[in-house]
Amino acid sequence: MAALYEGYTLCGLVPCQTLPNSGIQGVEAERDSDHVVVTDSTRCVTLYKVSDQKPLGSWTVKQGQTLTCSTVYNSQNREYVAVSDTKVIRIWKEEDILLDKAFRATVSSNIWRVHSLPGWEPVFLFQKGAVRMLDSLLSAPQQPIEEVLAPEEAIWWSTNLVAESQQFVIFTTEQKGDHFLYLQRLNPNTLQRYRLEREEPGLSPLSFSASYRDKHIYLLYLYKNGHVYQSAVSVRNLGVDEGAPALPLPRSLLLSLPVGEGPLKAAFALVLDEAHVAVVGVPHPSAGAGKDFLCIWNTNFQTLQAGKEMAGKIYGQLWTYSNKLFVPHGKTLSVIPYECPKSCLASALGKLRQAKTDASVPSWNNILHGEKAQPSRAVETRKTRTSRKSQSAPNLTIDQVLELIETAPMQEVQKEVEGFLSRADIKDLQPSVGYLASSLVSRSVADPNFYTPSILVQLVHTQSLSCVLTFMPDIDAEKVSLEPDGVSFMETLFARERGQAGSQNGCSSKTKENRSDALGGGSAISKAEEEDKEKTSTLLEQSCPVGLHKAVLLNEVLMTACSDTFLLPHLKDLSSQHVVLFLEYLQFLYLKYSQDASPQMPGVRSPSLTQVMDWVCLLLDAHFTVLVMTPEAKGLLLNLHSFVKSQVRLVSELGKIEGSLQELSNMKRKEEVGEYSIEIIELL
Repeated sequence: MAALYEGYTLCGLVPCQTLPNSGIQGVEAERDSDHVVVTDSTRCVTLYKVSDQKPLGSWTVKQGQTLTCSTVYNSQNREYVAVSDTKVIRIWKEEDILLDKAFRATVSSNIWRVHSLPGWEPVFLFQKGAVRMLDSLLSAPQQPIEEVLAPEEAIWWSTNLVAESQQFVIFTTEQKGDHFLYLQRLNPNTLQRYRLEREEPGLSPLSFSASYRDKHIYLLYLYKNGHVYQSAVSVRNLGVDEGAPALPLPRSLLLSLPVGEGPLKAAFALVLDEAHVAVVGVPHPSAGAGKDFLCIWNTNFQTLQAGKEMAGKIYGQLWTYSNKLFVPHGKTLSVIPYECPKSCLASALGKLRQAKTDASVPSWNNILHGEKAQPSRAVETRKTRTSRKSQSAPNLTIDQVLELIETAPMQEVQKEVEGFLSRADIKDLQPSVGYLASSLVSRSVADPNFYTPSILVQLVHTQSLSCVLTFMPDIDAEKVSLEPDGVSFMETLFARERGQAGSQNGCSSKTKENRSDALGGGSAISKAEEEDKEKTSTLLEQSCPVGLHKAVLLNEVLMTACSDTFLLPHLKDLSSQHVVLFLEYLQFLYLKYSQDASPQMPGVRSPSLTQVMDWVCLLLDAHFTVLVMTPEAKGLLLNLHSFVKSQVRLVSELGKIEGSLQELSNMKRKEEVGEYSIEIIELL
């Protein structure tokens, strides 16, 4: 069956007070499946990385100007294309900061919307039905734009798609209660007009959605009475004679949805695949009145597959990219992952036997804490268990290895786990490593005679174990087998630290005096700068807050590949004492890296400065409120703030250097240069 998984918030909404909409004009795909561009109903465009739920960039037009359609991404030139005040085309790149300084062109007629598909040139649809490609329009912005629609005819909805290796612009219109469908094919340009069948008197479509399959374009539309219709148009032999009447468009009823106490007001039906439709704003058949839901329906068997209640007001808007639904509701734009398996009767009725019952997104609470849901394990007969013992290690499944860990001798466990990890055909390695680590730790806690440090180290080295729960005591840390390179790195830091401490009363003060003399007896140095230098000097004298063995283990954690989405909930399990200790160690590493870059030499097993800063951000995100309320963390937070400021300044300066280098590389070189020449290069 289709499924809706746990959603999360992408951003907050500021709905317009005078209009019933969400304040969002559109959500458009960007460079890949994890980036989208959100355009609000007034002045702002924001780029989001969906998995991080964070904005990567934002651009705003001046006060008094308005964005009049959804901004799109031109993948050919890696540029954003927007329209303001219906006639002004704006084009800019991600590195551009001020939208007002970006490229602008004013056209001669009002634009309805701009559409873009990956690998294709953006196309503009004008309010009177004309279509223009971006390059054609920019070559002559003031070119005359023909009027395709009748004087009283207005566009309601539009989209574009690729069919038979050709781009189509699809839009619907309304004229005196009648609704029409237009199919505009580009290169060669052909236009076909169809008339939709009328519904009950006074009922108009609430939403449209289009898809392509089997050489046909399918139009899906939802009416206020809950009827969902589908019409199919062949993409072959499209064309229309001037003045020819609109062709009738046959339709078929796909779904008759419940409407509750009255006609639907704000609802949307969106095609997911050939057999599934997502619907928002329609009552759930089993829920009471006044509740709004997001549902997935199977159109082949007219069954409800999945449903999720949406808190707050529903605005009748819905988008989908990369198996994620984007739903504005209340004051939130939510992202809800979904799955639609191939439609069959058993699946529609929920009777299909699944080979794998785990959700596509692993639950780390289940992996680590053994909450209600556990890894599915098939019931084995005594004959199956006997035959399994005779199997070689490469044939064992993750469930069989987990069962071995519970009861088998330590040597056998070590052998089977090592054999399992050495296989090349393992799918979903990260969840499997999490299961293994959780089972090994659980048995080690329950059985004092069972402990396999070498296996745990091997699990860490897979770069798939990203869970930190607690800090072990120094005595226990000294018993763990460590990587020689990691130990060597920390011993180098400690040795350098002792050497610097021994020279503090020697050359350090003398160097400070000499520097003051070089600056004119210190007259050029302000009191604030002196205090900042004294503070920095004090920080550089800070010793490592943890022992050698624990430091090496922490470095392994810092270098392990991780996802903040899975990791953040478990970082919150750390006590405030451990968080402060961890941050103090990260501060120690940052200071050593800033003082001497030699520890990060190639071939040395050590965390990078970027990894150190990433973990600082992770810990602050997970425990910021607690740290603000902890008195002993005040000084630490101030120091970390200064570190972040220095990194921002560094990145800013590097950006300026990068820009200068790009200007140099873009400059045309003279083909004929004499044996001796002087060339002056001016960077603006």
